Amino acid sequence: MDTFQAIQERRSVKHFDPNHQMTDAEINTLLGAAILSPTSFNIQHWRFVVVRNPELRQQIRAAAWDQAQVTEASIVILLCGDVKAWAKDPQRYWRNAPAEVQNVLVPMIGSFYEGKEQLARDEVMRSTGIAGQTIMLTAKAMGYDSCPMIGFDSVKVAEIIKLPEDYVISFMITVGKAAQPARPRGGQLLLEEVMVYDHF
Repeated sequence: MDTFQAIQERRSVKHFDPNHQMTDAEINTLLGAAILSPTSFNIQHWRFVVVRNPELRQQIRAAAWDQAQVTEASIVILLCGDVKAWAKDPQRYWRNAPAEVQNVLVPMIGSFYEGKEQLARDEVMRSTGIAGQTIMLTAKAMGYDSCPMIGFDSVKVAEIIKLPEDYVISFMITVGKAAQPARPRGGQLLLEEVMVYDHF
């Protein structure tokens, strides 16, 4: 499946085959593509919690207003991010770069994020959003469907997955074999309504 087809056919599926399981190799392929997604300063601050445990999935479903896809999908992925990743051994993000590149970029990371908590949090949301789209398009290319979700109690889900103190949850994606097709598109805006050249 080419990229354009995956983009056109990716839809938010709400009902999955609850008997289907993804293999570890498939999950590794899916998340292996996600970690190629770009991040600011290459800090790779996304963290992916793949939830397969049925009991935990049931608890998350309860915290997600009983949405069926949480327990019916093959996997649930919580896209989280470390808002302090920029300060945690930033040298490692450029360990394979030439020394002259490291000497310029690594010191810039701290000066860019130090004391800017909102910026650091925004960066997590941007990066997990990009990674999430990569996951959904990769899933489609692999023959799977997905559903991005924000409809859940993030505080409760954070407790369930034992989210570390410096982390935040961005959103959740369910992935699996569709049991029902997605509903027809609700009302796509025309390109002319959302695109301008140069300025508003």
